[in-house]
Amino acid sequence: MIAKQTKNWLEKIVIKHDFCPFAQRELLRDSIRYSINEASNTEDTLHHLVDEFIFLDRHPETETTLFIIPEGFNDFDDFLDLVEIANALLEEQHYSGIYQLANFHPDYCFHGSDEDDPANYTNRSPYPILHLIREKSLERAVASHSDPESIPERNIAYARELGVHKLKSELYAIKQNRE
Repeated sequence: MIAKQTKNWLEKIVIKHDFCPFAQRELLRDSIRYSINEASNTEDTLHHLVDEFIFLDRHPETETTLFIIPEGFNDFDDFLDLVEIANALLEEQHYSGIYQLANFHPDYCFHGSDEDDPANYTNRSPYPILHLIREKSLERAVASHSDPESIPERNIAYARELGVHKLKSELYAIKQNRE
């Protein structure tokens, strides 16, 4: 159910609203791994994260991993602490330049933004998620886009146009398995 909800979020929010113009290709290619972390503490979660880096090393056909963390990091500030440690671990394990991490959270809030700003929904997800991205693939995707620098600005403007109520109800429906 967790992986299904995450895939629904990817399809019905991220791709539908074009928040990531590169996601649909990988969804259609079935090259996205949905990995559910069973741990609820930082240490075990980081061990599982390293396992995901190793998995990607060994499976070049898997383009990217959505590392879903359903337990232990529901508090956004705690999750941001995990993200900081995970990025340090990525460097420590010599994966800098090979992979990078993006992150999503049910309560995602951009720094300096109001909690109810619709723009936050560009990074809100049904569960806390670390997105493991192959850097070379990202570089190719960005190079193929006519104006990659405009993506965040476009997303913010479009999310605000859609409004908080629409985006909140879409995410709620996915969490309730109604989508």
